Amino acid sequence: MKTKRVLLAGGSGFLGQALAGALVARKYEVVVLTRSPQERSDGVTEVEWDGAHIGEWITFLDGAEAIVNLTGRNVNCPHTPENLREIVESRVNSVRAIAASFLHVNHPPRVWVQAGAVGFYGDTKGRLCTENIFAGSNELAKVCEQWENAFNSADAPKMRRVLLRIGFVLGREGGALPVLARLTKWYLGGSAGSGRQFISWIHLDDLTRMFVAAIEQENLSGTFNAVAPKPVTNAKFMRELRRALHRPWSPPAPEFAVRLGARLMGSEPSLALTSVRCAPKRFVKAGFKFQFTELRPALGNLCRD
Repeated sequence: MKTKRVLLAGGSGFLGQALAGALVARKYEVVVLTRSPQERSDGVTEVEWDGAHIGEWITFLDGAEAIVNLTGRNVNCPHTPENLREIVESRVNSVRAIAASFLHVNHPPRVWVQAGAVGFYGDTKGRLCTENIFAGSNELAKVCEQWENAFNSADAPKMRRVLLRIGFVLGREGGALPVLARLTKWYLGGSAGSGRQFISWIHLDDLTRMFVAAIEQENLSGTFNAVAPKPVTNAKFMRELRRALHRPWSPPAPEFAVRLGARLMGSEPSLALTSVRCAPKRFVKAGFKFQFTELRPALGNLCRD
């Protein structure tokens, strides 16, 4: 039987690496589209692409089972007008390039899985958001809305399409958790601002399984919140992280300190201060089985020495 091929556009980051490993373990042929391709010994092929244009990579697209688009500039930077423009362009341009590529192959993929973000909902305060809620009004929500509009309006009529609005990903090797863990180990693990803002988290292993499900399960299409079922407040998250790392209570960081610290670290304070409370209603309805529904065992799994 012919090996099924999956393309991971922008798949060189920590999510892409985890997903590539999971797909190789399931006997897929995995092709990562990246700006700086390298030889690999783990069964993954890397091919050059610039994230915006059609190139030789489309030869791997012809007859592929799926394409997964993870492309996008990291939002962990100051949200200046220039940076926001680059964040939008990196996402929208990659979607358009992928859509245009389908016109140049005889057999387009059966499924297109697109990464999105729960930032789509804006600052939700305490409101619980399911997939049918409209976009928020802050800058990040506007970015996510343009990103999704590009995907939803792409011309791919015979292709199953799945969009995953990804939450706060917990992993050992990337994302914000290693930074927060380091601060906590330095006894700086207090809550940020009021501590009442919600975090819609997801363990990397569960997120990887969501992507695999999106590729393999024909009944999955449309938009899904890729988060764990139980979002927590920032105060609870930091309390559980201190517990996992065996650190005592730490004083909270007032909002002005969070803003100053983010500026010094070249980050964006709203990422820590905005409340995003989401539920994976459609994944639950589809029967997805989470390995980590509670934050404590998730952090315990990731913070083991």
